[in-house]
Amino acid sequence: MFDAKKLLDQFLGSQVPGLSGTVKDRAGQAGQLARDNPLATGAIVAALLGTKTGRKLAGNVATVGGLAAIAGLGYLAYKNYKSGQSPETVPQPSPQAGTPVLPPPADSAFSTQSPLLTNDFALTLIRAMIAAAKADGHIDESERANIMEKVHAVDLGSEAEAFIEHELANPVDMDELVAAARTEEQKVEIYAATRLTIDPDTRAERGYLDLLAGRLGLPDALIDHIDATVSAAKVKV
Repeated sequence: MFDAKKLLDQFLGSQVPGLSGTVKDRAGQAGQLARDNPLATGAIVAALLGTKTGRKLAGNVATVGGLAAIAGLGYLAYKNYKSGQSPETVPQPSPQAGTPVLPPPADSAFSTQSPLLTNDFALTLIRAMIAAAKADGHIDESERANIMEKVHAVDLGSEAEAFIEHELANPVDMDELVAAARTEEQKVEIYAATRLTIDPDTRAERGYLDLLAGRLGLPDALIDHIDATVSAAKVKV
């Protein structure tokens, strides 16, 4: 089995060659690299979403890596939700302001060192992202071929490529996604990974996010916090 955690980093960008300086500098550089050449950042998700003009791509997410970014965003949203604050009044991470997306504390249930964070759960997060990319139905057979051509260029290895191709070609199994979450924190991470991949700018996407939130059993107020936190951590491409 391939390393799903490494693949997740390649989906969102991690340890990008050529990035240096402060977190603010790296966030800006990562955003520019994504604009100039999405695959140069290892941001495979850009290939999944590249057919839709105006999509957003996580910018400063690339400075900490895919898994740590998803966990960090989930932790921040969950912490703010538990504090009882309104999403509108909570300071959010901002690529423009140089506010970093940080990995969660080691003693948090969101920690990337948690024993619950298995290779299988990392695969679940990738499945959630691919399913989200297909939510508005814009990925047809020809577009799948176009995406896989870009994926081949990254040279992920035959097993990982076969996994992506299979997920692109087959319907999402939401029951399987939901069942993979053993804790409320993992439910938050599944929704956060999905929300990182898409913006609810079509009825199909909004409906998909609402359905997933309902199936995960996440409270509306928590969903609002995740939406606000993830949205603030993204840059326009």
